[in-house]
Amino acid sequence: MNTVLVSLLVNSVILLALGATLYAAPSPRLNPHAVPFGVRVPPDKADAPEVSEQRRRYRALLLPATLIVTATALVVGAVLDSVVVGGVAALVLCVIAGALWLGAHRALARAKERGNWYEHVRQGVVMDTSLRTDPVRLPWAWTIPSLVVIVVTAVVGAIVYPRLPETMALPERTSSGTVYREITTTFWSAFSPVFAQILLTAVVIGTVAAVLRARADLDVSRPRSSAARHRRYLGLTARGLLGSAALLNLMLLGLAGMMWSDSRSGAVLSLVIGVPLLGAGAVFVPLVRIGAGGGRLTPENTDGSGGFDGSGSDEGTGLVPRDDDRHWYGAGTVYVNADDPAVLVPRRVGMGWTVNVGNPRFLIICAVVLAIAAGATVVSVTVGSG
Repeated sequence: MNTVLVSLLVNSVILLALGATLYAAPSPRLNPHAVPFGVRVPPDKADAPEVSEQRRRYRALLLPATLIVTATALVVGAVLDSVVVGGVAALVLCVIAGALWLGAHRALARAKERGNWYEHVRQGVVMDTSLRTDPVRLPWAWTIPSLVVIVVTAVVGAIVYPRLPETMALPERTSSGTVYREITTTFWSAFSPVFAQILLTAVVIGTVAAVLRARADLDVSRPRSSAARHRRYLGLTARGLLGSAALLNLMLLGLAGMMWSDSRSGAVLSLVIGVPLLGAGAVFVPLVRIGAGGGRLTPENTDGSGGFDGSGSDEGTGLVPRDDDRHWYGAGTVYVNADDPAVLVPRRVGMGWTVNVGNPRFLIICAVVLAIAAGATVVSVTVGSG
């Protein structure tokens, strides 16, 4: 069996996995319960017949589309003797899923408007000031594994650097499989994995710090227990992100070892990349189990921080979250609100957080990041040409 055929079979498995992920996308476990397909609805309408019908329609159309796209990619890729078809097929599958999602989003928005779902409910907003006065602390102890891996990589690199050859082999993925490109051995190229580890760790720590300060989407009907769940969810998310950073740093250590030793073993490369990536994915399994925003956590399995341990009362307020669809675009994927001081807000589609594109501070951050990236590119080009 030639390399291209093996790659096509692997791409087919990846396409099927992608299709399964997109098939599960509308699940309430992966999205806020009262925001099906990115449309804000009253909690008692989250499982309305209109919502269930759109979920069934989305999945009924996506399943055959996944099978057809995968089979077509396998056949066309074999005829053209190219694995590039797999990437194109993945893009096509995502476009199909996006179109189906948009159709479901618009159908639910029309159903909500026709049925006046918010006509006889009391809308409201709640906040827990203790999340600002006594925020969840960044678990610095979980940064130690990443720092240890960085130090080990740097020390090993310093030991082998004087004995490195004039060129090193850098693995690259192409249409014909993995090839190795020869690069000139310099201090910057030899220690590039260390620089990547440092950058990765800094970005993850910064992301965790921002997430711990992000706006909380609390349940207005049960604010006290919701705040306790949110604290627990933040702690789990912070540890998951920092743990994944350590595993990705470990992958970079393995890649550095292969580059410094001139190893070109495909099996070793697969292990070096695959095992840490699988481990990083497994870290987030508990977060998927507890649902978006920790919505499936109960008072019995929260840690009690934030003033609620399940033993006290949390009387319902009778409120429902306010209908803020006017601030969300792209079928619930893009948030634009210049009047909202929050830079990070809970996502409507999927788990985690997204940015407030309308916040001026976000625009300033983007400008700074672009300036740094442009400067780094100029420096790297200048050093490389020298």
